[in-house]
Amino acid sequence: MADHTVVAYLKPTCGWSGGVRAVLNKYGLPFEDKDIINNPDNYREMVMKSGQPLQPCVEIDGEMLADISGDELEAWLVEHNFAPAGPEPSVPTDRSCTDEEHEAMARAAQAQAPTIANPQFGNQ
Repeated sequence: MADHTVVAYLKPTCGWSGGVRAVLNKYGLPFEDKDIINNPDNYREMVMKSGQPLQPCVEIDGEMLADISGDELEAWLVEHNFAPAGPEPSVPTDRSCTDEEHEAMARAAQAQAPTIANPQFGNQ
């Protein structure tokens, strides 16, 4: 397989972002995972490059795929003759998180240290 440059602008915990990560892994594509929540510079870069504020965004060899789901990413990879080279996704690739998943993440995050995006988060 040819070497490809892949940059993914993703949230650390998000159903859509998880689906994109799973598809990139399924196709054996190493990628730079740019956290757009805890690093405002990554978010600004994503908006500047994609021309819009929604995520996930994936840039493959200079081509920006904006506001894309894992399913849409996989369709693009197949259309461009990429072949699977890794494990099948173990997470959904076509949806956001459920309310229950959001609640579980919020409970887990309360125990974590504050982030750049929210320096007071977790401090009570």
